[in-house]
Amino acid sequence: MALEAKSPRRVCSHAHLEENDGLRKTVSFNQRRFDPGKLPPDMFRVYKSLKERFDEEYALLFVFNMQTAMEMHRAWNMTLLTSKTLKKCSEMVGLTMTWELGVIKLKFFMEDGDFELQRKVPYDYDSEFQDMFMRIASALYNGHMTVHEALLFQQEAKEGKHTARTGLFIRDYPGRLIVLPAMSSTCAVIFFGGTHREAGVAAICGLVTGLIEYFLIRVGGEATMLIDLAVGFITGVIGSLFYFFDGQNYCLVSIFMGTLYWFFYGTAFVVGLVEILAGELETGVTRFMAVSIKTFVLCVMCCCGILVTLDNPADVWAAQSAYCNTLDLGEYWWRIPLYLACSLSVLGQYRFRVEQMWRGLLVQLAGYEAQFQVSRYFLNKANHGAKDNLDVMASNICGAAASVLTACFLSAMMDKINSIYYAQLLQRGAHRDETDSKLDDILYGCISGVAKCFNCIGIGREHDKHMVELEKKIYQHSKELKDPTHARTEIKLDPHEEDLLLDTIVYAESMNIWAMLMPAVYQLVPGSMIARMWFETIIPPTDPTQQDNTFAGLMVTSISLALGLIVGEAMVEIISGIFQAIFGSRSTKKDDPPEEEQKEAKVQVTEASDGAVAVAVDETSEDSTWPL
Repeated sequence: MALEAKSPRRVCSHAHLEENDGLRKTVSFNQRRFDPGKLPPDMFRVYKSLKERFDEEYALLFVFNMQTAMEMHRAWNMTLLTSKTLKKCSEMVGLTMTWELGVIKLKFFMEDGDFELQRKVPYDYDSEFQDMFMRIASALYNGHMTVHEALLFQQEAKEGKHTARTGLFIRDYPGRLIVLPAMSSTCAVIFFGGTHREAGVAAICGLVTGLIEYFLIRVGGEATMLIDLAVGFITGVIGSLFYFFDGQNYCLVSIFMGTLYWFFYGTAFVVGLVEILAGELETGVTRFMAVSIKTFVLCVMCCCGILVTLDNPADVWAAQSAYCNTLDLGEYWWRIPLYLACSLSVLGQYRFRVEQMWRGLLVQLAGYEAQFQVSRYFLNKANHGAKDNLDVMASNICGAAASVLTACFLSAMMDKINSIYYAQLLQRGAHRDETDSKLDDILYGCISGVAKCFNCIGIGREHDKHMVELEKKIYQHSKELKDPTHARTEIKLDPHEEDLLLDTIVYAESMNIWAMLMPAVYQLVPGSMIARMWFETIIPPTDPTQQDNTFAGLMVTSISLALGLIVGEAMVEIISGIFQAIFGSRSTKKDDPPEEEQKEAKVQVTEASDGAVAVAVDETSEDSTWPL
């Protein structure tokens, strides 16, 4: 049966939300409007064509999905997971849209190829935006936001309106001038065999390279192409000068690797191999080759810095290796604190939300400790001083799998706790004062207290603190609305309070697990190993077999880490399936309606007279954690 209305009711339509969303039944929201005139010309032309052929909401859903893909890709969300989010959104709102997500080039197709748009989108580490834009999409297709509200929220997110002040500080320069030296110095010791001497020089190199990057970014344009050239060269110069004038007893590899670790996109090696294993051959191979070339450029320029500073660079390179790996980190109590300090700087590089960094630290520590302990176990068992590739393979698989398990466990645990907290903020279900359960009171009090504490010390979001105060007002007005003797007929909020509610609606959605996992993968991946291979290509070692061993180690490390991610995800699926079979079946038999009613409530498809399809999907269906 065709609908008479031109705009069919979708799960994100204003009428559907007013009818099905509990919060909007009591709180009157103003109908916000997104201005499509601000769109790029080519996107605006497609928007107008789709609006004429179907309706405005359908056209805006295309804009939303495309912008979601672009921003998640820009934040370096895994391509396979971005595609999954776009697919889920398209299916839930009835959008006929396909896409091709490359390494940099993105293609979008509408209505079986009638419309096509292309974009070149560079990427950089941004865990906060990976998480935020996935939550916005989830809030839309789960029927908690209109497309106008979602598009405006995306716009506000890019303007930094939903980011804490500390997050804005480390998001860009000059705040990152603090993060880069800290990361360079700690990486020089914890990963590359340096001591406090190399850590100090690496910190100086990190500060100087940060200033260079800051300056070239401010210049903009083609000047940004010089970043890798300049930072590689100046790192080689500074390290060589310290080596020459300060006793010639530095490990240059530790200094160079620790400094350039910021610029190695090591995660791309593992992500590329995961994409190849998943069948995305073109994207995976392109990503692998692109990062290999970027690393080679950094190494070449670093060697140029050595060449212009020292008279005998080849001899120095051979001599400096005697000062590397002089510390056995397993014998020192400060190994884990130093690793956590390094992890904090990595989270800063990834623009991780400061108040949520404890999650990232736990995932990073689990992966590192599993990798370290398994490696030492095989080393001690073999009773020799060098690891073979079997050691590397086993330790990397265990480290990556441990990171995945920890990330998924933390996500499941915090989603369960947050669901209770946000249910109170958003008036979903019975209020804590109306139930006998003390657990709701304790959880709400603890989380709201933490939110206030974070704001007092300056690392939290002000939205979280203000929403706790707004919840009391909404609950009081709700009681007055339900009281037949009270004169209140509606709950009307001012624009700022509506902003708080929409912010809370978005953050009530589940966290993007990849945003929490990616920093840990970054610290496990072999970006430094391919740099070693390039250094040995430029300055060959005295023993020719060492170069072949480096390449073999690179391949074993990359593939074993990719396999570790897949193994970890498979373990999570098995464990969650077992829990669902044991505990889910009981609740299903007890509480669920008959199967026919479930099917009817789950999907409602109608076809409008103009050919548009409206899909209203109930939000009871659940996805797996982050399937590849």
